Amino acid sequence: MAKSDIHPTWYPEAKVFCDGKEIMTVGSTKPELHVDVWSGNHPFYTGTQKIIDTEGRVERFMRKYGMTDTSAAASDKAADNA
Repeated sequence: MAKSDIHPTWYPEAKVFCDGKEIMTVGSTKPELHVDVWSGNHPFYTGTQKIIDTEGRVERFMRKYGMTDTSAAASDKAADNA
């Protein structure tokens, strides 16, 4: 049995707000919760996540420091000419 007067007040129907709109109810020790991000507007869950294109960064690094494999490029050109 829980002791009285030592536990915070429990709100089983606490309202969660995002951008001024009520989005859900949850159990909490606070009657209202204000959040900036939740699964309804997070890009990961909404499918609007953008992946930064990093393609070509390794090749640029290799070119910049002269670490390109010229034998592979030469063999590709020879195969194209044949």
